Amino acid sequence: MGEHVSASREEAVDVEWSGNWVAERLGVELVGDGELRELLGLALRRNPKRAHLLVSNVLGKHVPQRPSVVYGAGFELGERVRDLLGETEAGRAVVLGYAETATGLGHAVADGLGVAPYLHSTRRPVAGVAPAGGFEESHSHATSHLLLPEDPDLLNSAGQGAPLVLVDDEFSTGNTVLNTIRALHERYPRDRYVIVTLVDMRSGADQGRLAEFAQEIGARVDLVARASGTVRLPDGVLEKGRSLVASHEKPSSPSFVDPGPRPAPVRVELDWPAGVPDGGRHGFTPAHRAALEAALPDLAARIAAALGDARRVLVLGFEELMYAPLRLGTALEDATTADVRYSTTTRSPVLAVDDPGYAIRSRLVFPAHDDPADGPGDRYAYNVAGAGFDAVVAVVDSTADTPALHAPDGLLARLAAHTGQVLLAVVPSYAPSPTPHRQEAAMLPEPLRGPAFSSYAADDVGWLLQDLSDTVLEAPTEEREEAIQSGGAHYAESLPVEYQPSPQYQELFKAALATSAARIARAVGTVTETVLAERGPRPVLVSLARAGTPVGVLMRRWAQHRHGLDLPHYAVSIVRGRGIDANALRWLAAHHDPADVVFVDGWTGKGAITRELAVALEEFDGFNPEIAVLADPGGCVRTYGTREDFLIPSACLNSTVSGLISRTVLRADLVGPHDFHGGKFYRELAGSDVSGYFLDTVAARFDEVADAVDAEAKELLAADRAPTWEGWAAVERISEEYGIHDVNLVKPGVGETTRVLLRRVPWKILAKRGAGADLDHVRLLAEQRGVPVEEVDGLPYTCVGLIHPKFTRGATGADGTAVTAK
Repeated sequence: MGEHVSASREEAVDVEWSGNWVAERLGVELVGDGELRELLGLALRRNPKRAHLLVSNVLGKHVPQRPSVVYGAGFELGERVRDLLGETEAGRAVVLGYAETATGLGHAVADGLGVAPYLHSTRRPVAGVAPAGGFEESHSHATSHLLLPEDPDLLNSAGQGAPLVLVDDEFSTGNTVLNTIRALHERYPRDRYVIVTLVDMRSGADQGRLAEFAQEIGARVDLVARASGTVRLPDGVLEKGRSLVASHEKPSSPSFVDPGPRPAPVRVELDWPAGVPDGGRHGFTPAHRAALEAALPDLAARIAAALGDARRVLVLGFEELMYAPLRLGTALEDATTADVRYSTTTRSPVLAVDDPGYAIRSRLVFPAHDDPADGPGDRYAYNVAGAGFDAVVAVVDSTADTPALHAPDGLLARLAAHTGQVLLAVVPSYAPSPTPHRQEAAMLPEPLRGPAFSSYAADDVGWLLQDLSDTVLEAPTEEREEAIQSGGAHYAESLPVEYQPSPQYQELFKAALATSAARIARAVGTVTETVLAERGPRPVLVSLARAGTPVGVLMRRWAQHRHGLDLPHYAVSIVRGRGIDANALRWLAAHHDPADVVFVDGWTGKGAITRELAVALEEFDGFNPEIAVLADPGGCVRTYGTREDFLIPSACLNSTVSGLISRTVLRADLVGPHDFHGGKFYRELAGSDVSGYFLDTVAARFDEVADAVDAEAKELLAADRAPTWEGWAAVERISEEYGIHDVNLVKPGVGETTRVLLRRVPWKILAKRGAGADLDHVRLLAEQRGVPVEEVDGLPYTCVGLIHPKFTRGATGADGTAVTAK
């Protein structure tokens, strides 16, 4: 690729400037920097809104040019955008190109950026793909642009802080691009836009609009252009242009004369790489780019073999299909010694005048051959006839490989009249497959966000839950325990009454947080750095609601604070014995690459949820079942912040430290086959909410632990972190030793023990002998509930909570007294 992008100067198509003819007859002036006339010529179009056409010599649309020059022009602009944004911002950028002329240019800009996904607008509706937006192009002959990303969340990356880079071949009035930004900003607001163009041709009156527009929408808008200038138009230019076109337009074109026998087209089987889209109509990712790059030498070799000894070759693309033929052209340059040129067919009707001072010397006319949505009509190939090509390689997508393409008046026949050899290379049209996951995901709602659902900020987390706030789900702890242990109900079918901490307990929480904030910040940083190092630069955090959610928010904040990354974060429900929310997984698979998803939890106990997740994900392709946790005292995972069993203050409370969200609910009469699991938002507990206080207190310690995090993460990445499952073995031993005979009633670790005391009917607490302040809140809760704390030796955890194995009237109740018979 290096020699392609190094070409910074294109070849002059003619010695005479290809705008002289129009300039002399219409009085049009092209004024600008020294490179402008090398980049642009002029022609006349049949368009009632604009008489002249700026014809680019480096765009590869109307003027055949070396593919390396065309690709290099866009690639270099992409490198300039990367320099403007910086590596971090460039890594989050999304590139949007305009159909039809700038689809290939936008692709090349995205390549220059290096890691940016790309999407171009299209005028071809695709069955089964819902538009994510659209806009109008005021001066164009065909105005409606559709945005059809396969990933519906591609443009909704504003919440991730992603700059949007908009690419067009020219920036004249600015109306099209600014109208696009305005329309997208209403739907997907973001902080930064970059407009990229080959030539900035705004008038003096238009140049001030950009700053005003940026102020209007409250975002930064930059412009990157290769050259700048303006077109000075005399009064009455539209009328003069129409007259000039009428006087030179022949009633019938010589192109329609049957030239007699001509070479039959030869089909070249490309063996296009599986899964790689033909272009950016539905999105084109860096992974697609890498796959295509690897395949290009073989693709070019197939074409070169079919070309034989042809010395002057045109690779001709098809309307919006610009990038695939362009890259085939650059690869063909590398594979042969032939003089390779590249251009594409177009919808734009332009006057052809065979004069060296005019940019469009010849025109081939042929009927549309891709069954366009706006009906049949003429299409055009410019500067092909009379250009002396030994061979033309026509590249179309499979949608356009129709009888009309092969008809006597079709494109292939028109080309055959002007060259000795016509090759046809068909790239398979890419359409997102309506997979069951995608169809089911389309029926699901968007994630719930604060402040409507939860006290977290909207950007902190999207809850893939349904709101059951108005449903009565709470039951006394004793009733729930009796039903659970008797097999009459699952623990996820109801909710415990939310524990309301006493003033003494609240003070204990604050003291514990003050003591452990730096320790938590260090673990947050370590696990986040490990995830970023091992799971790529843009992981999608998916916390297991609700204990994992505060950790997911903190990991997101660390990534933003240390690296400027705004990682997407969602919370999903997983229920022991019932699995993870399958609809939430379908939604994630439809909106993100499953390989990017990183599941997050607060801590491990005996590893039940780790095992549950692994089993649940066997039915879904692409998801990695590994969980990233803040603390892994059970030795159940390989991605963690620490393996120490210490007090995580978010485990001390329930909803009031978790965005005021309940634990999740799964009950058949409330959760249907197409519903997310349920959850409640306890708005009435706002006065006791410390969710934000917890996050802010920990995040305030990020800077002071940064050096320690860097050292720990480096050490962990080099270490053997294979799970030991030490905790599971200890739980089995305790279950038998204490005569419980059910590992589900043994809850190891500080976090799980706290849950037992807050939600279940506890029997006794086992504490490691000599455990200190980490257990102050446990001792207080145990005292309030009349639960004995037994100090033991050889415990691999700081503490273990034992749920009463036989719930009877002798079991300890929530009020610290014996439970009365029902």
